[in-house]
Parts: sequence; structure tokens; C-alpha cells
Amino acid sequence: MITLKKKLQEAEAKKGNNSLGPQSSDRRATVRDKLLTKEIAEIGDHLNSNCQVDFENPDKIYEFTVIIKPDEGWWKGGVFRFSVFVSEDYNIQPPLVKCITRLWHPNISLDGNVCLSILRDHSLDGSGWAPTRSIKDVIWGLYSLFIDLVDFDDPLNIEAADEYKRNPKQFKQSVDTYLYRYAKQ
Repeated sequence: MITLKKKLQEAEAKKGNNSLGPQSSDRRATVRDKLLTKEIAEIGDHLNSNCQVDFENPDKIYEFTVIIKPDEGWWKGGVFRFSVFVSEDYNIQPPLVKCITRLWHPNISLDGNVCLSILRDHSLDGSGWAPTRSIKDVIWGLYSLFIDLVDFDDPLNIEAADEYKRNPKQFKQSVDTYLYRYAKQ
């Protein structure tokens, strides 16, 4: 598959071979960095007040933390952190997202893997990653996992989903235990 990154690399290589002058040692912004710079500038206008983005290293805009603080639902009152890594193949490939905060959730494993269709290259429901999606969509998707996208029928954490189906009261107690231990401010 030909990607924009490969095309740009080939064009740069041709330009370097035809050039008579010295090669520029300046670091050029990648397509990913240009896209992220634009998206990050627009995020503030579109984020829910219960979502934050934290850049530990401003020179690495492709690595950041998303913080979700649901104000309704099973996980209300918790603070959940997700690490996000955006590869060089962005926006052809989705970002890699991992939940740092331990929690009891049918769509997030205890290891932090996240089951969210927009984070998949291809999904059965046709709502997987597409180049038209953005970081804002990922953040909204993560927030929705705590409000209205909870899927007990296609879980990643089968134990949590089974507990909910068998005994919703016990499920709520398990959620509260994890909230108390791992997700309070």
C-alpha cells in the first residue's frame, strides 16, 4: 500500500539526489506532526469539561495523556487516565490507546487495553478508524465508554460483563471498589 509518508520520503530522496547544494540538516515536520498541531489547536473548542489532554513533553505532541472525569453513570466521580501514542502513519492508522487507571469495565481490560471501534483499523460495524477521524473523535469515544457506549454484549473484560448480567448490584460494588482504590483524585 502506498502511503503519503512513503510518497514524501521518495520525493525527498529524489530531491536530495538532484540537488547540487548541501543537504539540509533541519528537522522537518512530519505529516503526522502537522496534522496533530492543527487538531490540538482545535481540541479546546470541542472538548467536554470532563475531558482533559495533558502533554508531559511539549516537544512530543504525538505522546499525551487523556484524562476523563465522568459526571454520570457507573463510573461517576472517577478520574481515568489514558496514554495515547500517535504513530508516524497517522491518520491512516489509529492512535494507540491504553488505560493507565485500573478499573472494572466490560470494554477495558485489567491490562488497560481498550475496546472501542474507532481505535480499530477495521470493525464489523463499519465505524472503525478512517483518515477523516481525528484525536477529538478518540477523546469523545473514550468519554462515551463511561456514559453511553458501554457494551456488555461484546466485552473485552468478559468477567465484568458476566458479573453485570448475573448480578448488577455486585457489578456496581466491584466498580465502586475499583473507583475507591484506583480512580479517586
